Amino acid sequence: MKLGDLEFHILSDGPFRLDGGAMFGIIPRPMWEKKLAPDSRNRIGLTMNCLLVRTAAQWVLVDTGAGDKLDAKRNDIYGLGGPPRLLDRLAQRGVRPEDISLVIDTHLHFDHCGWNTRIVDGKCVPTFPNARYVVQRGELEWAEHPSERDRASYLPENFAPITAAGKWWLVDGYAEVAPGVEVIRMPGHNRDMQCVRLTGGGQTAFFFVDLVSTVHHLPVPWVLGYDLYPMQTMENKKIWIPQAVRGHWLCLFSHDADTPAGYLHGQDGKYEIEPVRVD
Repeated sequence: MKLGDLEFHILSDGPFRLDGGAMFGIIPRPMWEKKLAPDSRNRIGLTMNCLLVRTAAQWVLVDTGAGDKLDAKRNDIYGLGGPPRLLDRLAQRGVRPEDISLVIDTHLHFDHCGWNTRIVDGKCVPTFPNARYVVQRGELEWAEHPSERDRASYLPENFAPITAAGKWWLVDGYAEVAPGVEVIRMPGHNRDMQCVRLTGGGQTAFFFVDLVSTVHHLPVPWVLGYDLYPMQTMENKKIWIPQAVRGHWLCLFSHDADTPAGYLHGQDGKYEIEPVRVD
């Protein structure tokens, strides 16, 4: 899809599964299972959507999925499928890892930054050797010293090699990291997640990441059980969802396999999605 001088694609790193109760927090199962039916292990089907953005001067990648470094046990727990994965999908568009000059990590949970690195000759190295990696300074600090509650979400092999290679571009709050590509700190899911806004040609696309993981999380109280600060999540939803409606922004959802993109219509917390196909 084109936004003026920007062009972007939604690329999935493939399907995965998470516990339905954890994905819907305080919402009772009889309500959420009508939206996404769980399997025999109470897991719901999700995806890991990433954005490939072409500016006038460079390729930008937003989030990198789960990567290929998880062991068999974790692959089974999270129901990770086989190829095509993110690098396959980049190759299908003629984009090599060395062509990416900017990687934006919305946060450092394993399902958003796994392809930051890969194993080459037994050593974990940056997957995108010519890229700078953008993350909120506070998120990297937290990832390096997580709490007991979220330690399992942070895998050092996804970010420590970036530190060792001196590849980080650390930001504090809002930043325009490329023409028409902005990151906005969005506390709630964790302290320093960042959403991404793309603008060009009078149009806007907004990547909600885990502020609104799927279209089923649009209602304000439908908040992830994983969120460290659920009240902040709800307050930010009250701000950013109506803004997306008023501005006719294209809304992008990181974990929705069925409706990864669409325009929102409605008001007062009652919204409908008009799906849009973005290849």
